[in-house]
Amino acid sequence: MKPFCIQSLLLGISISMYMTISGIKRKSLSPMGALAASIVGFLSISCGLRGFLVLIFYKLGSFATKYQKDAKEKTDGDASKSAIRGPHQVLACSAIAVACSLYHALYFGEEKAIDFYQSREASSLTCAIIAHYAVCLGDTLSSELGMLSKSQPFLISAPWRKVPCGTNGGVTILGTLWGAIGGAIIGLATILLDMIIGIEIQPMATIIYGIICGLFGSLLDSLLGATLQCSYYDDNRKLVYCKKETKSMKHIAGFDVLTNAQVNLVSVIVITVVGGGYVAPFIFR
Repeated sequence: MKPFCIQSLLLGISISMYMTISGIKRKSLSPMGALAASIVGFLSISCGLRGFLVLIFYKLGSFATKYQKDAKEKTDGDASKSAIRGPHQVLACSAIAVACSLYHALYFGEEKAIDFYQSREASSLTCAIIAHYAVCLGDTLSSELGMLSKSQPFLISAPWRKVPCGTNGGVTILGTLWGAIGGAIIGLATILLDMIIGIEIQPMATIIYGIICGLFGSLLDSLLGATLQCSYYDDNRKLVYCKKETKSMKHIAGFDVLTNAQVNLVSVIVITVVGGGYVAPFIFR
């Protein structure tokens, strides 16, 4: 499917409308967040079928965020707020991939097989997009499903320290596993999309690459959260917060440098650049 042809444009419009209506109806997106998602969906799909990765991330990420919401709200004081994503969160988890897709569409045309010998730059862009959504989905599943673990989290920057569930940078084995699973899902989705497109695939390399990006992306996000985001614990409510709302709250970890959306953006940029430019050429041989 050629980028920005009639077929891709109509498909892009349909998907963007679906993401907008679904996000508002399910209360997973704010009105401005839905607008940002519609633009992202339209541009992604208009560039080619691999743009469906954004829809896969959106649907699975939204499901994970809503899953056992009541249980999460018993430990995380910000859980109800973070369940509704605004434009900053939407763009932090999609803008880089959209930019890579547009660049590929403008300079290389239709989506191509990953082949660093034939087309290194086009392959790097494709792998950057895969890395982008692998870290986004891996981090979302790790955070949202990992916090349901029965084992108490430890701080990634100080593994000997146990921290309350919901602490930025708190990790569990289950959460780490979900990070790898998220990356594997994006790898598998890429394989299926490439099969539909009808281009050559490297199944094992694609899944391994997705796992690496999802796993290390979620760990990097946790490390940034543990150091550059504040976490406070309200001993009376037994809840974790990102901001100190009362004097009784105790500081757990981190400095108030970045917001959650900014942490997501930094981890996405690092994994996208390193994954597409340096890791992928060693895996896709």
